[in-house]
Amino acid sequence: MAAAVLLAAAAAGCSSGGDHVAEGAGSAPAAAGDAAAAAPPAAAAIATGPGPQSSYDVQPQPAPGSCHYRYTAEKQPLPDLGCTPGAISPAVTQDNLKDTICKQGGYTSTIRPPSNITGREKAENAKSYGYTGPMGDAEYDHLISLQLGGDPNDPRNLWVQPPSPGHVPGRGPNNPKDAVETHLHTAICKGQVTLAAAQQAIATDWTTAEARLAVRTGSGATPTPEADADADGE
Repeated sequence: MAAAVLLAAAAAGCSSGGDHVAEGAGSAPAAAGDAAAAAPPAAAAIATGPGPQSSYDVQPQPAPGSCHYRYTAEKQPLPDLGCTPGAISPAVTQDNLKDTICKQGGYTSTIRPPSNITGREKAENAKSYGYTGPMGDAEYDHLISLQLGGDPNDPRNLWVQPPSPGHVPGRGPNNPKDAVETHLHTAICKGQVTLAAAQQAIATDWTTAEARLAVRTGSGATPTPEADADADGE
């Protein structure tokens, strides 16, 4: 009942027009001149979801057409902040990183909802966002990824992410957000940034998260073993 109430509120709060409205995946992204429309508002507290479950149920999604993609100047997709503000897992804290997301041998595979659950959610969420492209070319993405302590199946933390620029139709998702998540995960596990800071940055705008946190990529950001195995998806 609580999840349904939360989703009803989220659907009501989703963009219905104005500055943040963008086209569905079947249309051309917003023009570069509209980049200011994708600028995020001031940071708000991130909701806490129910956390990992022994079994997962299909979660209700926002009403069809009630969510609207935003786009950066580079035409990278961002979610509707009303429908997909992000949600964190209560099972991951700054104090237990070594036993959760930074655990040797992996963590996220033990809490990821199965595809028979997320596949059905993805189909309904595509209707929420008006995504009309091939489903195989879009990713059902955790806005705050599991390797950053995102909630596994809170609908506020999941969205059908359309392809990024340069995508080749029929080749599956081309999601540069995954690399950003890996870099932030590595920075958390190396003590370079806090869990909360990384979660806030990725939820605000994944395209600017590394710059906001001054996370350096390259030779100084060798992915941890867990990060290598945690590309987000269905």
